[in-house]
Amino acid sequence: MFSKYTFESPAFFWLLLCIPAAIAWYVWRKNNQQASLKVGTIAGFKTSSDILSKLKPLLFAMQMLALASLIVALARPQNVDVSTQTKTTKGIDIAMAIDISGSMLAKDLKPNRLEALKKVAADFIKGRKSDRIGLVVYAGESFTKTPVTSDKTIVLSALNSLKFTQQLEGGTAIGMGLATAVNRLKESKAKSKVIILLTDGTNNAGFIDPSIAAELALEYGIKVYTIGVGTNGTALSPVAIRSDGSFQYGNVQVEIDEKLLKQIAKTTSGRYFRATNNKSLKQIYAEIDKLEKTDVEEIKFTKYEEKYRFFALFAFGLTALVFLLKQTLFKSFI
Repeated sequence: MFSKYTFESPAFFWLLLCIPAAIAWYVWRKNNQQASLKVGTIAGFKTSSDILSKLKPLLFAMQMLALASLIVALARPQNVDVSTQTKTTKGIDIAMAIDISGSMLAKDLKPNRLEALKKVAADFIKGRKSDRIGLVVYAGESFTKTPVTSDKTIVLSALNSLKFTQQLEGGTAIGMGLATAVNRLKESKAKSKVIILLTDGTNNAGFIDPSIAAELALEYGIKVYTIGVGTNGTALSPVAIRSDGSFQYGNVQVEIDEKLLKQIAKTTSGRYFRATNNKSLKQIYAEIDKLEKTDVEEIKFTKYEEKYRFFALFAFGLTALVFLLKQTLFKSFI
């Protein structure tokens, strides 16, 4: 009954200990206040069952119930309704620039670099509830997969559909991928603008120099976090395409232009990370998630609804009823 209530003054419940004491006193007094008369036989007495005498203990039970109800009223039961209103200030706009060149099918991350990235990036997107996110992909050229949007369903669907395609020009155009992401964010009014640029190679395609793209990001107040993906040494990577369209794999030296990626991050006050396995890739996105936080103001409203009146009136009603019964039906027994 009381599970839905909170109590403003629960210390009053200690008074409930008076009830067992009162019951014990009542029983002891009842057993010791009745006189006894010893006779040889009761054959000459007329016996009858008086229902009022049997109901007399009911008066005491009602008094105890009234006392318990009064104690509950003193404890001030309340219904508490707590509601919260979340107010987000200008959030963060994030553009994720992802390399989808053939080398992203290398198997040093499981099952391959691209699939490992998709899983980790999806978790990252789901956690950015108050931010807008866009998706840019690049290989030898770049294009916008989704514009910056607050609709995470669209972004996640686009991310899940990413795959290597021979329709894109071969190579890795880091400069073009970064420039396209800058173009997505340059008009943003968000309090913070961030690009997460991921690649597993070197800039060997495209007509935009990555350094120029980094300067553009700086001009528009965009911070760039760069991630180099790939184990140290060699990795089992696609080296040829068979006649049936499947890939032939071989061990290929991992070449990531870390110097360039560090320079891009430094120019824009970002950071460079290196992901050599699935675990480190996940940790990198978790670190970026901590570095870029949206200010969220939570306003809590608490409504108290007092419930003591019912218990107080119930106690008063029982007490009045007991008094009335003592003055009428049970008067001869008092």
